[in-house]
Amino acid sequence: MSTFATRFRTETVEGLEVAYREAGDPARPTLVLLHGFPSSGHMYRNLIAELADEYHLVAPDHIGFGASAAPPADSFPYTFEKLTEITLTLLDRIGVDRFALYVQDYGAPIGLRIAARHPERITGVVTQNGNAYTEGFTPFWDLLFAYATDPAAHEDEVRKLLTADSTRWQYTHGTPADRLERIAPDAWRLDQAGLDRPGNDAVQLGLFRDYRLNLDLYPVFQEYFRTHRPPLLAVWGRNDGIFGPAGAEAFARDLPDAEIHLLDAGHFALESHGEEIAALVREFLRRAGRPE
Repeated sequence: MSTFATRFRTETVEGLEVAYREAGDPARPTLVLLHGFPSSGHMYRNLIAELADEYHLVAPDHIGFGASAAPPADSFPYTFEKLTEITLTLLDRIGVDRFALYVQDYGAPIGLRIAARHPERITGVVTQNGNAYTEGFTPFWDLLFAYATDPAAHEDEVRKLLTADSTRWQYTHGTPADRLERIAPDAWRLDQAGLDRPGNDAVQLGLFRDYRLNLDLYPVFQEYFRTHRPPLLAVWGRNDGIFGPAGAEAFARDLPDAEIHLLDAGHFALESHGEEIAALVREFLRRAGRPE
């Protein structure tokens, strides 16, 4: 499929415009792609084009990110629970009933909430540096968890995570020298443009404070794995300074049949290792089976 065949659409949910990318035939098996911080559905642009010959793909922009609405933080509850509600309503509105999930970073606590609450709708899970176990947290999180406990004492330091240097670091750290030229500068510059919008700092700080509450649901996610045994592919940048490889390996504890691949990549592994990831995802989805 050509990259030019991606459709850029919007749907109004709770009075807010939710943007999403869609490609492929809706009659084919669906893969829902949920992005992380500080990105958008744009992070999946190449994977969408690569897989749309065989699959139907939907990649929303979370509220506060990308082309979706970004209401002020004092008028919208920026929590992962609320982003989950918006995502699920969007999928219902556009008629996506059964689907596989591809989650990365923030996409993991959103997607796994959906999976744990609606296991009958999930055909498989792909996680790319998307955590569901405490083993995955690196020292990067020490500051964020301290901020969640005492925002006033740590806000100045946390705000550095919203700068251009930090955003570029997320794309380049852990990437082998011979793959750095594959990192498209427009990717991190687009993300930074979103962060630099007036008021978006308050949006991101709200989600930083809320993130720690996701850990309370890890036992629920892990029970979902044990009870429902979804096919799972963990394709992970092993050099990620945010979610370490132990987070990928931990899935095997509850899903012994999980397929785990640690790539010589960083946090945004799709940028540097897109071909390898696309091939793994295609074969995984074939094995995971098609919706009835």
